[in-house]
Amino acid sequence: MAGSISTKRGDGGETSLSGGVRVSKGELRVETAGSVDELNSAIGLARAFCGDAGLGARVRGIQRELFPLGSTFSRLPGGRREVPDITDEMVARLDAFVAELEAEPGLARDWTLPGELREAAAFDVARTVCRRAERNAVRLMASGAPVQKNALAYLNRLSDVLWLVARVLETRAGVDSRLRDENFPGAPWSRAW
Repeated sequence: MAGSISTKRGDGGETSLSGGVRVSKGELRVETAGSVDELNSAIGLARAFCGDAGLGARVRGIQRELFPLGSTFSRLPGGRREVPDITDEMVARLDAFVAELEAEPGLARDWTLPGELREAAAFDVARTVCRRAERNAVRLMASGAPVQKNALAYLNRLSDVLWLVARVLETRAGVDSRLRDENFPGAPWSRAW
């Protein structure tokens, strides 16, 4: 029988980065990689709720890209394995997806209230996890650790995609999730309530 997933090597609070380097599970690099893993799971849950096969397939493709993205944070430069590239093309695909989603007729153009539609709410949760992963990556970079420029761009763009997927699902379901209405007015995208 093959080895067990339960190695017990992490019982003391350490884990291995790709390449075998042991570090504390509390290290920011581990936290950042873990938040990308959590993001992938949150997106997977949202996709499981999503009844739109076309959007689901596109999101599944993004989930596959999150594995090399997370790996960029869990590998040390100069290690035994090369750090995967998060390419300009990967970011450009997300840019194109943003443009495609924004073209949806009737799409909300202002702040929204999460929770009006279950599958959209799941994508809203995934978006907030994505923002946390992005904040962790920025903190990692601020600590002096090398972080690929495109890794930050990818996370930033992905949060836009996740917000837009939620809005598209609501629009197609005929759900109005606008935060502002006649009882709660304000200029679009205004931060002043």
